Amino acid sequence: MSLRLGDVAPNFQADTSIGKIDFYEYIDGGWAVLYSHPSDYTPVCTTELGRTAQLKSAFEKRNTKVLALSVDSVEDHLGWIKDINETQNCEVDFPIIADKDRTVAELYDMIHPNASATATVRSVFVIGPDKKVKLTLTYPASTGRNFFEILRVIDSLQLTDEYSVATPADWKDGEDVIVVPAIKTEDIPAKFPKGYTEVKPYLRVTPQPNK
Repeated sequence: MSLRLGDVAPNFQADTSIGKIDFYEYIDGGWAVLYSHPSDYTPVCTTELGRTAQLKSAFEKRNTKVLALSVDSVEDHLGWIKDINETQNCEVDFPIIADKDRTVAELYDMIHPNASATATVRSVFVIGPDKKVKLTLTYPASTGRNFFEILRVIDSLQLTDEYSVATPADWKDGEDVIVVPAIKTEDIPAKFPKGYTEVKPYLRVTPQPNK
């Protein structure tokens, strides 16, 4: 059965490119991005893993650990990492899960039979410190993921987890946000001392509260 937003992300133990891990122990109460690849030594995946490595400091700033997965072996992963480092000018040091028996892929419903009977699609799961699924994205094998969008969503998730706000379309960190409808207009000044603009009674905008 597929995972839905708010579901607890299943724990698992797996062999990876950095050794055996327990998923819950590895993320250690922080945020996590778990994403899958159809297979090793494929061109789009090579660029995606390279981009993830290049964005290492951006994920660390957000207290977010990244894990990749494919159904190939640790040996294949280690060989492929050499190619990724060479061609993408990076250093891949996050774990790539070797899911040869598809245990994790099945736990997270990463194999879509109408797309491929055996290969994982390009799934993305953002998981919060409470171990719950906060975001899911699924890309076809032919389309590389936008990692700046993944970072943007993490910014939004972390902000809205702490404050009673929502983020509008195309929002970026530092821009104005929306006060959630559950907050009465007369209560806004106490909660958001930077002020607010009432566009409509249901649309109240305020500066990002943690900036």
